[in-house]
Amino acid sequence: MVDVFERVIDAIDIETFVLCDNEDQGKKIAVELMSKMGFKDINIVFVKHKGSGARIRARGYIYKPGDNYGWLETFKKEGSSNG
Repeated sequence: MVDVFERVIDAIDIETFVLCDNEDQGKKIAVELMSKMGFKDINIVFVKHKGSGARIRARGYIYKPGDNYGWLETFKKEGSSNG
């Protein structure tokens, strides 16, 4: 069975609303959340504070340009067996 992360081409985006006092605190919370999920390379793509918290979209990279792409190996294996 193929590791599901080998099917991700580049990154995974998570969008959530977190309780926080301002955008900076929201960003810190989002980075900590993504780190706890195992992502090491993280970007905050969007943040907007409103009321009691912030809407945040965080991106955790599985592969960046020049990496050894797991999805490429999966594609080669599956492509060769599908004719």
